[in-house]
Amino acid sequence: MNSEMLPNYIKMASPNPVENRAPWYKNTAPAYAGIFLWVVFYMTIADGTLNKAGLGLSLLGLVAAAFICYFLFYLVPGLYGMKTGYPLYVIGSSAYGTAGGFIIPGLLMGILQFGWLSVNTAVSSDFIVQAAGQPSATDAVTGEFHGSMAFTIVAVLWALAAIFVALKGIHYLGKVSTFLPIVPLAMLLIVFFSNVGSAGEYQTPTNGNPIFGMLTVITIVVGFFATAGAAGVDFGMANRNKKDIHLGGLFGIALAIIVAGGLAIVATAGTHAKHPELQGYTFDAVISAQKGFLSQIMFILFAAASFAPACFCSFIAGNSIDTLFPKISRTIAMLIGAAAAIILAATGVALNLVGFFTIIGAFFGPICGAMAADYLLSGCKWSGPRKGVNWAGYISLIVGFVVAILPMVKADWFGFISPAPVIAFIIGFVLYIILAKAGLEPEVVPVTAESLPETGSEKIPESPKAETASEEAQSQPPQDTTDEKPEENQSDKPE
Repeated sequence: MNSEMLPNYIKMASPNPVENRAPWYKNTAPAYAGIFLWVVFYMTIADGTLNKAGLGLSLLGLVAAAFICYFLFYLVPGLYGMKTGYPLYVIGSSAYGTAGGFIIPGLLMGILQFGWLSVNTAVSSDFIVQAAGQPSATDAVTGEFHGSMAFTIVAVLWALAAIFVALKGIHYLGKVSTFLPIVPLAMLLIVFFSNVGSAGEYQTPTNGNPIFGMLTVITIVVGFFATAGAAGVDFGMANRNKKDIHLGGLFGIALAIIVAGGLAIVATAGTHAKHPELQGYTFDAVISAQKGFLSQIMFILFAAASFAPACFCSFIAGNSIDTLFPKISRTIAMLIGAAAAIILAATGVALNLVGFFTIIGAFFGPICGAMAADYLLSGCKWSGPRKGVNWAGYISLIVGFVVAILPMVKADWFGFISPAPVIAFIIGFVLYIILAKAGLEPEVVPVTAESLPETGSEKIPESPKAETASEEAQSQPPQDTTDEKPEENQSDKPE
């Protein structure tokens, strides 16, 4: 068995060289922080949480979720990317196999981008409609969807515009997107300082459920972050060493979650204390409670700031299609994905944010868990692609997903499975180790320096039978251009 057995999507991959990498504050931290400043993250963070657990426990759950995201869902993927320089769809060929990795996480990550496009389209369209003086598309109390022709038209135009920019002009958004997170941050701060004085007066409703509310905060945050956690491989490719991985995650993920989510929760508590008649706990209800034209301006600005994420998730989906299906027309495939996103948005399905986050967490919880288990079993490094389908990864994914999705199927029976994404991670982690030890983990495909060139941080796994010339070629890593000490680039356990 040799590198000729590797599929093209792996053989054609090239690692990101050391000289192309940058400090954590230039890539990982701002990129992740921008994700959490997107209004979709905190849109429902107080709904079913603040009114169940109260302000203190809600904030405690938020802090716990922040470090769960950092330690469990981001750290190992980030280290994978930093050490190898390879993207997620290549790294995934270890936990899921050279054949299995094509679907998970490769194809799955691309398809889910259209899911995020549907969420973006639905929320942005709802904000635009509300800015025009129309009521929200969802009932503030029951969450029931009430669509309209205006909402549908805006959704169609929004999704098509995002696809067009992703196909023709994504480069124009590069520099602009660097500053776009400032807009929602400014809006968050305005709402926060307008209502923080009343937050201490907020009274939890008598029908509260403190533990459930706190666990729901964790479910929302971790479910929202799960795909971005697995994508930490791609973020880590741009980092120079472990220090960048740790600091980028602590500031861009943990701190950003606490700041963005905390501002929204406190602002919601203060708004309800000032306006006891207010029924909705979603962030658009809080915006609507602001005085004068401020709410209309905020709706417009929040929607405008969401357009770049809509374009970028469309662009990422297109790249996945090109990588995995090079013979399929990128334009046609993206238009099909856009049509699906429009249907989900126009029917209101995409406005069920908590449900969407739960499904995402149920999928990517065991994926991140299996990757972490594979990392530890391989000596805290990438083992290399594994032959065919790695059933240890697939079985752990299926079991973790089924268990995590049970509360959505029958809440009365399985409501105790919370926070579902975290439980899915634990199942994926533990079950992968058990199945790997039981022999369900296939052998590593031997690869050489010619098939998968190394980076400056870790040698790519090589067959014991590889030629001596190949071994000599791999013994001379590229010159590290950073000022970090050599030991900081060594493969070891996450700190």
